Amino acid sequence: MSDALKHECGIALIRLLKPLEYYKEKYGSAFYGVNKMYLMMEKQHNRGQDGAGFASIKLDTNPGDRYISRVRSIAQQPIQDIFAQINERINKELSEHPEYNDDVALQKENIPYIGELLLGHVRYGTFGKNSVESVHPFLRQNNWMHRNLIVAGNFNMTNVNQLFDGLVELGQHPKEKADTITIMEKIGHFLDDAVAKKYKQLKKEGYNKVECTPLIAERLNVAKILKRAAKNWDGGYAIAGLLGHGDSFVLRDPSGIRPTYYYKDDEIVVVASERPVIQTVFNVAFDDVKELDPGHALITKKSGETSIQKILEPLERKACSFERIYFSRGSDAEIYQERKELGKLLMPKVLEAIDHDTKNTVFSFIPNTAETSFFGMIETVEDHLNEKKTEAILNGQRGLSAEKVTEILSERPRIEKIAIKDVKLRTFITEDSSRDDLVAHVYDVTYGVIKPTDNLVIIDDSIVRGTTLKKSIIKMMDRLNPKKIVVVSSAPQIRYPDCYGIDMANLEGLIAFRAMLELLKETNKYHLIEDVYIKCKAQVSLKDTEVKNYVKDLYKEFSAEEISAKISELICDTTIKATVQTIFQPVENLHKACPKNLGDWYFTGNYPTPGGNRVVNRAFINFYEGNKERAY
Repeated sequence: MSDALKHECGIALIRLLKPLEYYKEKYGSAFYGVNKMYLMMEKQHNRGQDGAGFASIKLDTNPGDRYISRVRSIAQQPIQDIFAQINERINKELSEHPEYNDDVALQKENIPYIGELLLGHVRYGTFGKNSVESVHPFLRQNNWMHRNLIVAGNFNMTNVNQLFDGLVELGQHPKEKADTITIMEKIGHFLDDAVAKKYKQLKKEGYNKVECTPLIAERLNVAKILKRAAKNWDGGYAIAGLLGHGDSFVLRDPSGIRPTYYYKDDEIVVVASERPVIQTVFNVAFDDVKELDPGHALITKKSGETSIQKILEPLERKACSFERIYFSRGSDAEIYQERKELGKLLMPKVLEAIDHDTKNTVFSFIPNTAETSFFGMIETVEDHLNEKKTEAILNGQRGLSAEKVTEILSERPRIEKIAIKDVKLRTFITEDSSRDDLVAHVYDVTYGVIKPTDNLVIIDDSIVRGTTLKKSIIKMMDRLNPKKIVVVSSAPQIRYPDCYGIDMANLEGLIAFRAMLELLKETNKYHLIEDVYIKCKAQVSLKDTEVKNYVKDLYKEFSAEEISAKISELICDTTIKATVQTIFQPVENLHKACPKNLGDWYFTGNYPTPGGNRVVNRAFINFYEGNKERAY
């Protein structure tokens, strides 16, 4: 992606179903779970680079022994940092106590981070400060083992204020309004309530306080706790949690917005945000890794008994399509083919843009996430050329010479690596002109392969703000002196903010929105801005279920082609000599390529939860009033 875009977090949960001695004997180390967690987090570092965290719980420890460990980091390489800390502590203990080396029981008793339950998290911050206090997993501590709660997730809630007020009404005094704290305290409240009720019930049955502890762990109904806690949540989420005594859960939102995959055998239960992570780390087949159904939770009791239970009634499936276009690792079998299909489906428009002149066209891509869509695009170019070759040979019949046949067959797509992302330059200078100069040099270009008679077709996975295109890529491409530059987006026009975990909170930051505003000015329709503002303001006091997305009305004034043409103008300045055209994926083709991930609200404004409409209206109000605050 040419524009820097912070996006989703990643979760990883491991539950070892055998004693640690088992893994020592079979795999040579009682640190099997820690090693696997490191790999799972590294395989998801694409999902979050602002911070990383790890927590573990040991089962069946003696009173007074530490059974919960946690480490978090916001270092430049946070995953490596936390595991360097873990390894340093483990090595220190083994060095100072040689007797631990061959005794798993002593290792578990005395060395932190070695446990049967492990939870990892990689973070992209979309809300709040990027301090270590904002890094998951979050820990809610209590002297009662059952009431200890560790939570990590990939989520954003649209109704944080409502949820916060609900906690206050319960008599709580939350320390902040961040949705992670709010969610953890909501679960924690009903966990406390459930434990208290079980204790009271067991006392009536004649058990003393000490006898109650294991029975509470056995009888605690995690699904019921989650049903009560999640009743009013509005957002996209995959939330993982560990209870101090050894239960664990992962809950997915009812629309399936955020991804959740799991695998289970007789040794392990594992959950991750992406399928190939589990496939690679545990060497299992595609079909062995299952997707958690929307509205359901994967619950593993302390006993190791695992079940999938419906927590919330599933809604229409609206899994995030950006998962397929950009965020997820492209090594997933389905995602790889879907990205290629996105490239293929764009080719009719591309061929039209270059007047079918493939001989004088160079095809390339913005590294590195657009590469797979580029492969699909090139396959379609090859199919097109094969049709041309067949037609030329058949029409020539017997009159063709061997040289002419060779000439016809030799035509192939001209593929070059034009854009090269040399280094991730940090814009550490805040003065605007200096920042612009740095941005302009994020990409290098390959010289000597473009002729003045050539078209240059370059594909990107999406165009969000258009900043890097305007200040870097288009300028660099134009230096090569092509006749025409065709910028192709494998995603549709991004017209609306996201509110479920992707960092797109402001409308005015989206180039499609700015293009629409320019068109309104040019057509003397800018007064419609105030009309929509009045409608949005009138909905502020309504319930979420009654709120409508009135920003859609503005886009209805223009065709997708008109907005694309205006975007082409906005990503250029007066110094650009080549003709520039942008081509976006139609929404219907996106659905055709990614049939299981139909969540398209950032393209269509069709939000899957009621809170989404409130967010887009708030974003529009903020734009109109010049308020730079986030819409959620």
